[in-house]
Amino acid sequence: MVGARLLAAAPISTKKHRRAPHVSSDHPVSGVAGRYATALFELAEAQGALDAVAADLGKISAMLAASEDLTRLVRSPLFSADEQGRAFAAVLDKAGISGLVKNFAGLVIKNRRLFVLPAMILAYGAILAHKRGEVTAQVTSAHALGDAQVEGLKAALKTATGRDVKIDTKVDAGLLGGLIVKVGSRMIDSSLRTKLNSLKIAMKEAS
Repeated sequence: MVGARLLAAAPISTKKHRRAPHVSSDHPVSGVAGRYATALFELAEAQGALDAVAADLGKISAMLAASEDLTRLVRSPLFSADEQGRAFAAVLDKAGISGLVKNFAGLVIKNRRLFVLPAMILAYGAILAHKRGEVTAQVTSAHALGDAQVEGLKAALKTATGRDVKIDTKVDAGLLGGLIVKVGSRMIDSSLRTKLNSLKIAMKEAS
């Protein structure tokens, strides 16, 4: 069953699952990604490694965003499990990722679910955010945001939502400028606005 034994060294079957919980109405955690993420979260929590696992998963997300070859390795069904396992293990070793996350990735690859890994990472983040009472905002920008801009977004969104906000960013060079922000199920399109301080007003207009 999916649970604390999921990442044990011995082969584990994932055929028997309990239903992964809906973390909140804004962050449904279900399906294959939810089950695996829930199992990883349970084990990380038991070992006091929630932040360490989140950091390692964040590294993987960053590497996927930066490498088309790695994304192809993850998504393509043309690679065998052995090929994916060897290549992905080398990538993780180079990034200094070991322990729970490396074992987790190995199991995901063995079960031929590597293509779901990006969704698993998002689901883990949703579970962690829910536990901490945070809201996750998906932010797409035309250019990479600086640290000061990210902090400005967090402050504006916290004012608008009344909760701490975790920012997940990605870059889309096709945007004309500004931001596209999704908070839970609510989309705030500010792609034609160029000032971050307009975000608070955009949130009020969207409510």
